[in-house]
Amino acid sequence: MPRLETLQNMLQQSPNDPFLLFAMAKEYEKIADEKQALAYYQQLTQSNPDYVGVYYHLGKLYERAQNYPVAFATYKKGMQVAQAAKDQHAYNELAAAKLNLGDDDDFL
Repeated sequence: MPRLETLQNMLQQSPNDPFLLFAMAKEYEKIADEKQALAYYQQLTQSNPDYVGVYYHLGKLYERAQNYPVAFATYKKGMQVAQAAKDQHAYNELAAAKLNLGDDDDFL
């Protein structure tokens, strides 16, 4: 059974499982279905807003779509979540991604 189908079956049993939602988004990214990847990332941020790992990947997806203001805001939100979780590695990664886009003055 292909990985995507396996994940879909597992997700039916646990529709808000953060690991499964993240895995589904990554699988859709692999096959260049960014619309589906975005839907799963957004579902993850709604059902599990404290899932630190989603913000970097979601921000990068927005960057690829050239939606820079939303990518910037996603990184900022992720930095807040990482800081609350005391996840310095994720915080630094998100801060670097945000800095590559610009600073707050660029996205007022």
